[in-house]
Amino acid sequence: MSISNLEDLFEHTLKDIYFAENHIHKNLPDMIEKASSTKLKTALKDHRKETEEQIERLKSVFKILGKKAEGEECPAIEGIVKEAGELLSEIDDKATRDAAIVSSAQAVEHYEITRYGTLITWAAELGLDKEVTNLLRDTLSEEDSADEKLTALAEERLNEKANS
Repeated sequence: MSISNLEDLFEHTLKDIYFAENHIHKNLPDMIEKASSTKLKTALKDHRKETEEQIERLKSVFKILGKKAEGEECPAIEGIVKEAGELLSEIDDKATRDAAIVSSAQAVEHYEITRYGTLITWAAELGLDKEVTNLLRDTLSEEDSADEKLTALAEERLNEKANS
């Protein structure tokens, strides 16, 4: 895809986050399986369901724009997920592994937060349908909430247990 203007860049970034959401959805079960904390497992399972809804929202955005919902390979999210897998394979202690899962999940959330924030700004600049902005905002709100939940989990006990 050749990028010559902001509209092209918006579409490229939309395809990037669509790929990222699908990649995350596919890889979350591995993190869920490796988590030992019940609260962490539940948070990850809940976010996987949210991710399904986020993918559907992105499909709606593509439809509003008259574009085919398709992903553009995202080396950034692939790298974050790969690094998480490698890190988790090196940790035997359950509490330490849970702390690493939270850290890795937050790296994913932060990536998504930046992408959705950027897309919202560009959608407004491009004068796109308000529904596009609203759909992206709904997802950004969920990503912010997921990040806050992960922080609360880490602060609550996971980091403390890993430090014991």
